[in-house]
Amino acid sequence: MSVRYRWVAALAAATLLVAGCASQGVPMDTPSARPPFQTTSPLPTTSPSATASVSPERWQAILDDLAGRKVATDAVELISAESVTFNDGSLGCPEPGKMYTQALVQGMRVQVKAAGTSYDYRFGSTNSPKLCERR
Repeated sequence: MSVRYRWVAALAAATLLVAGCASQGVPMDTPSARPPFQTTSPLPTTSPSATASVSPERWQAILDDLAGRKVATDAVELISAESVTFNDGSLGCPEPGKMYTQALVQGMRVQVKAAGTSYDYRFGSTNSPKLCERR
């Protein structure tokens, strides 16, 4: 093999190597177009006939929870009650650092007003309320 042929072969290999490593004019540190990682749960969905009535057991559970928070329960007003399909076990109100089941949960969102303050309660499949306190 002649020196000239080896030189041409080496030059061709170097050209292919440089071409293969090129970033095609896009800086390598350019952020990608994908959306950032989402750490919050998506919003729950409501059915078209979302208005629901609160069972006596769930209403009493809400009154008991309010009483435990030292809130007067003599004039609690129902603002709204709706059937909801929550996206996970957080019932649409995740707390930082907690893990939840990743399954659809049929439940209810109940908003009440007591002593001039609104309270947002969530129910899953049980009659135990979860007060959703937005931080």
